Amino acid sequence: MMRGEMELELYIHIPFCVKKCLYCDFLSAPAGEETRERYVQALLSEITGRSREYRDRLVTSVFLGGGTPSLLTDGQMKRLLGTVYGSFFLAQDAEITVEANPGTVDLKKLTAYGEAGVNRLSIGLQSGDNGELAAIGRIHTWEQFLEAYSQARQAGFANINVDLMSTLPGQTTESYCGTLRKVLALDPPPEHISAYSLILEEGTVLYDRHQAGLLDLPDEDEDRRMYRETKRILEEAGYGRYEISNYARAGFECRHNCGYWQRRDYLGLGLGASSMTGNVRFQNGEELEHYLRDPLGCRKEENRLTVTEQMEEYMFLGLRLTEGVDTEGFREAFGCAPEEIYGAVIEKNIRDGLLRYRRGRGHLALTERGMDLANYVMAQFLA
Repeated sequence: MMRGEMELELYIHIPFCVKKCLYCDFLSAPAGEETRERYVQALLSEITGRSREYRDRLVTSVFLGGGTPSLLTDGQMKRLLGTVYGSFFLAQDAEITVEANPGTVDLKKLTAYGEAGVNRLSIGLQSGDNGELAAIGRIHTWEQFLEAYSQARQAGFANINVDLMSTLPGQTTESYCGTLRKVLALDPPPEHISAYSLILEEGTVLYDRHQAGLLDLPDEDEDRRMYRETKRILEEAGYGRYEISNYARAGFECRHNCGYWQRRDYLGLGLGASSMTGNVRFQNGEELEHYLRDPLGCRKEENRLTVTEQMEEYMFLGLRLTEGVDTEGFREAFGCAPEEIYGAVIEKNIRDGLLRYRRGRGHLALTERGMDLANYVMAQFLA
């Protein structure tokens, strides 16, 4: 096998934040500078050690998520990405994304990130309303976001995503659309917008408040109105919806996330990071001190996916994309057409107006109504 013949994506987890948001169930927590530095050192060891298993892979994207990766100092980011470049074989046009929160970056840091190789920034705004931001425990205001966004442009970033959330406590369709319009009024506006509904995860502060009847949330009908208004407003502004919750100007779709939905191999590095290579899923442990002591020895048990599980993933992940499931790709991967395995499910959902064929029969995709009932449709492809 020639070096670089098979592609690989890298995900690097930075499990630190200034303060836990009230909705967050991700593996993250505040930590001091000493702990963060020890963690970076452990990451460097894992990157160097793991890369030996993937010498034949071409890395097409690197995504630093968290937590708040932008808590890393200029020097830490340069050492981290320098080790990635020195350990893996990266494509010349590799997409290198860092998640950033307002209040954790400045012009100097963002400029250094760009010099380290970062070419895509994902800024967590969530809402343009300061009251809504406070209600979910964000550490920043709309004004701080504006400053961070301006500094990112000054630092030379020409590929920026802005994260938004709907169905927040006290939010209305009107206030949510106000956030969309404020983001679109940025000069220049972002190349990419991710717009997700709030999900109440067990163990979070907002979940507990909701269980106690202390949370004023928009109802399901308003949630759907927000979803439909997102599509209308963003498409009118020139953004294409390419995945259930993701919109981009042409050519700025997030290549790394598309890899997940298209079942490309990815290697997760860092605390709790998940991986899927060669149809084997595995994950690092979530105990910080164990990871700091032995970053190469904290991997959990591997799970080799059965052919049935691979088919299920191919279908429900592919249906997240607006272009849908590549039916010819399914045939190449599994030696049969999707209809031979899921014929009854496909026919039923086409009759119900939830699925349709695109490009002849080249892709099987959710209809607009199917998008509203996506979880219901996808669940039917699971054994």
